[in-house]
Amino acid sequence: MDSSAGSHIEKLRVFLKIAVFFTVGLVILYLVYQRQDVAFRADCAIKGTPDAECSLIQKILSDIGSANYFWVVITMIIFMITNVLRALRWKMMLVAMGYNPKFINLMGTIMINYLANLGIPRSGEVIRAGLIAKYEDIPVEKALGTIFTDRIFDVIMLAIVIGLTMILGGSDFINYMDQNVNFSEKLNILTQNPMWIALFAIITVGAFLLVIKNKAKIRNTALGNKIIHVLKGFYDGVQSVKHVSSIPLFLVYTVGIWLLYYFMLYLAFFSFEPTSHLGLTAGLVVFTFGSLGILIPTPGGMGSYHYLVGEALSMYGVQGADAFSFANIVFFSIQLFVNILFGIIALIILPAINKR
Repeated sequence: MDSSAGSHIEKLRVFLKIAVFFTVGLVILYLVYQRQDVAFRADCAIKGTPDAECSLIQKILSDIGSANYFWVVITMIIFMITNVLRALRWKMMLVAMGYNPKFINLMGTIMINYLANLGIPRSGEVIRAGLIAKYEDIPVEKALGTIFTDRIFDVIMLAIVIGLTMILGGSDFINYMDQNVNFSEKLNILTQNPMWIALFAIITVGAFLLVIKNKAKIRNTALGNKIIHVLKGFYDGVQSVKHVSSIPLFLVYTVGIWLLYYFMLYLAFFSFEPTSHLGLTAGLVVFTFGSLGILIPTPGGMGSYHYLVGEALSMYGVQGADAFSFANIVFFSIQLFVNILFGIIALIILPAINKR
């Protein structure tokens, strides 16, 4: 197969991946919309509103159009500040390994990361590593190691946020989790099937022992050397956090990013009249649900974000169409407008300032 045919096949694979993830996101979004549309029409019937005047799409467009854009812009600015903090935190890890990347390259590749994730979820991290490796002469495996560490701290912070939500979220949150997640039942399923746990443990330990036993043989092959080199670089990237110039400053950046994420969601309440009365605790609960929605591999959390934000808002009396409209205001302003705009700007600017 010639290189041209291989290139066309690779492009087709990428296109199909994007199509699959967008389809999943759109299907979830459509199902959420359908559920809200049924509830909205039922509410119209109760109020005696003619069916011809009862359009959920028109309501959503009207709600987005009448939103208080002062608060929407504030949330956009806060989101960009979180990316500045993320770039500064990332630079600390790279400097610890002996590199001194330009801030604009760090910031630009982060924005391209978000843009890429709108196409293929989780692809942005790999693209981000490849671009910073290209522009700053950093081994890509080391860059990936620092990005992996970056995500580990995000997972830790999300776990802390979930813990705070369970403590501060009140009985409504606990009851919702018990009815819809039912951790005890899922844990019982695992404990009732110990064979699967044992099989997984045996395979994992067996693979590890096999690698240890044949370590010398693996080292003597070109492929083995390459794998070890990549893993060592990745490990160096992960370990870079131990050698940053200031651990307290690193933690300040980490906490600051997530604190601003929270306020970004909370202040968005004021952009929409039905949510403007909600307090700090409601903001924490909705923020937690929205964060979990974005984790689901759809473009920017499309559909899953809308569903979980709607579920959280329903605990505080913001029902159906209003909850769906609020989710759309946040989703379109941050996930689409900001990430697409600044991602495209970064794609244009970075090659221009890195002409070598």
